[in-house]
Amino acid sequence: MTPENRNVLVRHPARVVAGLFAVTAVVGWRLGWPMGFDDAVYRAGAWAVLHGKPLYEPLATLPDWSQVRQLPFTYPPVAALLFTPLTLFPLQLAWGVMAVASALALGFVVRTGTGLRGVAGALTLLGAFALEPVWRSFALGQVNLLLLALVMADVLLLRGTRWGGSLIGLAAAVKLTPLLFVAHLLVTGRRADALRAVGTFVGLNLLGALVLPTDTVSYLTGGMLGGDDATGNAWGGNQSLNGLLQRLSGQAGWAFDVAAVAGAVCVVVALLVARRLHRRGEVLGALLVTACAAALASPISWSHHWVFVVPLAALLVRQVARTGAREPRLLLGGLVVVFSGWSLFVVPMGEGRELRWNALQMLLGDPYVLVGTVVLGVLAWRLLPGPSRPTEPVAVSLPGPRPESRQPASQPASRRP
Repeated sequence: MTPENRNVLVRHPARVVAGLFAVTAVVGWRLGWPMGFDDAVYRAGAWAVLHGKPLYEPLATLPDWSQVRQLPFTYPPVAALLFTPLTLFPLQLAWGVMAVASALALGFVVRTGTGLRGVAGALTLLGAFALEPVWRSFALGQVNLLLLALVMADVLLLRGTRWGGSLIGLAAAVKLTPLLFVAHLLVTGRRADALRAVGTFVGLNLLGALVLPTDTVSYLTGGMLGGDDATGNAWGGNQSLNGLLQRLSGQAGWAFDVAAVAGAVCVVVALLVARRLHRRGEVLGALLVTACAAALASPISWSHHWVFVVPLAALLVRQVARTGAREPRLLLGGLVVVFSGWSLFVVPMGEGRELRWNALQMLLGDPYVLVGTVVLGVLAWRLLPGPSRPTEPVAVSLPGPRPESRQPASQPASRRP
């Protein structure tokens, strides 16, 4: 590699990666490779809308997507409208569009969220592909990284602007899980932004209802939870509290109700922790806590939904680069070990085999939900006041962009990453 090429990779790693994905998509298209999967579902839903087909029924009449004909479209109707540009491309190129957009979103997440640039930023972006939520999102053509970028841009960059909250509303219109960030805006003092997020979400869904009234009724009466058997999904890829309890209980009838209560508790605790972190100036740390609660509480959180571990890993990389301390090195190593996803490949999955897991397999097969629950519990214990603890707990650092208003008046505000 020439010095010029190395310089481009260091300065613009996301663009280089996006270019490689674009080339791969074109080659795959020319050679007829099967590429992507979830992006084909997005494209199929958009195709159904454009051709007047029911959006929440198996699309048996699809012309060239046999691999998704029996898969349901589980997103709001307006999401199908937003995905219509994908119908302009062949399957492989549609995957390429999603991969290129996701690569640029990944670059934004690493750079804007943590300020990492140069060699450290490039290595962090490339190293993110060692994390199973990342490489699986790219392999499937998933939308996860795009939604993460929208939420991070809103929380970190749009505070105090007339657009604050709008990107969270847009993300929630595509997938409902980001709705929890409306509560995040409220507990962090951004009431106007929270109202704007709700307004954007409602407005986009009203548009979907006007254009697709029948599909909207189908979504509200079954498609929202029934498409992936959300209430009782025990497949090992479902790394949520509900998935864990379904596996642990053998899909008992009470499992979903208990998971719903546990998820509600997680959300309340997480929002309290997020508010405390935000008041301490740890804005990105607060965002990550809310994202963790959303993944835990959702009836279905596929392993690739946990892409928010990327900014957490980037924060640890930055801390290692700045201090060289042993603790962030250990935490970063542990994060990579857990979220490389290796343990998900050594336990039996599919055809109900998760219901027969022994104790060790349960531990190996639920890594994300177990780690997320433990981390949230530790943060709550350390940060929230209790009867035997002071109201100002021992310092817990989840570094992130800090509000400029907290800078001492005698010092210039730090440059926002």
